[in-house]
Amino acid sequence: MFTTRVLRQAAQHAERTPSIKFLGKRTIPASIDHTPQPHPASPTHVLPKSFTEGSHSSFSSYRDHAQQFGPLRKTIAASQAGIGGLAGAELGPVAAPTGFYFDRNELPARFHRAPISLAEIEAVETGGAAAFA
Repeated sequence: MFTTRVLRQAAQHAERTPSIKFLGKRTIPASIDHTPQPHPASPTHVLPKSFTEGSHSSFSSYRDHAQQFGPLRKTIAASQAGIGGLAGAELGPVAAPTGFYFDRNELPARFHRAPISLAEIEAVETGGAAAFA
């Protein structure tokens, strides 16, 4: 009993060394090379031709021609037959190809959703407790 007390007191007064080793203050590198480099695990250790022989000399020239959910460039001539060049009515009717359906209700009746009964709704809302009451 007394040995436990003595060990606790000795442990409280002992110097504790943290298990985390601090590296010190961080330094920012003077220059960082941002040129494209091949990945170290690449099989050929060379960049793809699209990186080396690109048609865009800068990011801004790339952005002028890039598209993501439509063109990023704000000025598109109405005479171009690109996005927004034609009215929706001029594009023709929208119909699903043969064998494809837009909605589940267009399928045969065996594929329709099963109707939910009031008892099932009650069981879901009460977590199943009403089913046994």
